[in-house]
Amino acid sequence: MSLRPSFRFRIYSGDTPAIGPGKIALLEAIIEHGSIRAAAKSIGMSYNRAWLLIEEMNKSFKSPVIEAIAGGSKGGGSHVTEVGHVLIKEYRAIENDALKATTKRINAVKALLR
Repeated sequence: MSLRPSFRFRIYSGDTPAIGPGKIALLEAIIEHGSIRAAAKSIGMSYNRAWLLIEEMNKSFKSPVIEAIAGGSKGGGSHVTEVGHVLIKEYRAIENDALKATTKRINAVKALLR
């Protein structure tokens, strides 16, 4: 059995989670797949849910995190903006910092497990 701790946190803007693990996963999937539909499918999320999360993110931040690419011969798609890329980087850094800061305590808990 392999034990791997993970931190799941959210940052709220009012009552709305501006960013959290699902939104970060969606942003990363959009980078990988180039479209909201393909990204949502790849992470087991409905297209409608993906759009709802994108709208929440775009309303929560000063600049959009996702922008549509107009159609054309390749059919368009979506891309993560520079703000979105910074958001992913900072979110993953916070996760990493939290893990580093709590390693001693995590190891103490691991020692108690079967």
